[in-house]
Amino acid sequence: MSDAGTGRTVTGRTVLVHVGAPKTGTSFVQDVLWLNRETLAEQGVLYPADRFDEHFLAALDLMDLPWGGLERQAVGAWDRLAERVRGWTGTVIVSHEILAIASRQQVRRALDSFGECEVHVVLSARDLARQIPAEWQENVKHRRTLGYRRFLDSITDPARTGELASWFWGVQEVPDILDRWGGRLPPGHVHLVTVPKPGAPRDLLWRRFASVLGLDPDALAPETDRSNPSLGVPETALVRRLNQRVNHGVLVGDDYRLFVRELLAHRTLSRRVGSPRLEVPPDVRRWAGDLSDSWIGTLATRGYDVVGTLEDLRPDPVGGAEGFTDPDRPDEAAVADAATDALVALLEEVTRLHESQRRLEVEVESLHVELERSRSLWFRFKRRVVLVAGEHRTVALALGVYRSLRGRSSRSA
Repeated sequence: MSDAGTGRTVTGRTVLVHVGAPKTGTSFVQDVLWLNRETLAEQGVLYPADRFDEHFLAALDLMDLPWGGLERQAVGAWDRLAERVRGWTGTVIVSHEILAIASRQQVRRALDSFGECEVHVVLSARDLARQIPAEWQENVKHRRTLGYRRFLDSITDPARTGELASWFWGVQEVPDILDRWGGRLPPGHVHLVTVPKPGAPRDLLWRRFASVLGLDPDALAPETDRSNPSLGVPETALVRRLNQRVNHGVLVGDDYRLFVRELLAHRTLSRRVGSPRLEVPPDVRRWAGDLSDSWIGTLATRGYDVVGTLEDLRPDPVGGAEGFTDPDRPDEAAVADAATDALVALLEEVTRLHESQRRLEVEVESLHVELERSRSLWFRFKRRVVLVAGEHRTVALALGVYRSLRGRSSRSA
């Protein structure tokens, strides 16, 4: 085990595939790679992307996943990504958290598509007591309306049936993900980056990532605030209630992403302070602790490169100082206060859009005036004649005679 040590030694063509898990700092790392891709390329490290969501689209294509219509944009994206990987002579980094759910067959296709190279798989993981509420909240931010208790009952059911449980365990069951992605690789090529416990140095997770990716954490000190921010209990309850109102044709996918997820959830509600945080109730915390003990015992025998410590995966025996607040029964006054902030944000956005439209109209009118000034007197006279001809029969007849004579003149010429 290591904790942001000296990193790997890379020789020849190397591909590092970061496969998740969601809510473990993945958005932050991807943004650092995206913003620094030109600098990295100069150092022999390729982050193959011409648009920020390119690896997401490639993952959708690889796994043929439906995703609100975005899958249509994804057709062929994985093959294009793999072609760029094969054409690079140094190190390549591929990263998206939904890759965690890939089947063994899809993993085989992905790794084979890279050609002859040294492959490393990277998985970042956080303890279940923090991942469970984060996953439910992520569901809410993607338009779902399922209550928290029903969500907990679904994922703790040993049968693990249904779409929700299947997705959760597909992207969160650490030993299984590493087995699917790393089964064909030497154990030393499988890297588990653990998310530090609360209270750790702020940059520790980034240093752990940089270590396993072979990057200089100080040279690429990330100047980005893009992340996947969390909401408090009343804020999440508010978004869930909005979903219940807008999910039936009120907001299409792009509008929901723009106004609910980005404007309200990420840019407004996530910045509220003082709200109780989402926690797991005591019974689920005990269950998560028992399951995590089993995972830690399994992972300790596999010989993977653990960047951090397996103890990071063990949930704290008790929650935060606030205790558990049931998001299915939130403080209504707090929800109303959050709703007021949301309404103000929407009004500000409407005002901004209205002002932008007004400026555009002024610019268009100005361009129209300039165009009119640039046209010749003869052109304006002819256009006036055409307009008048629409109202006066005599002028219309005269215009017809003129056009006929002009047409004959042109043919005789």
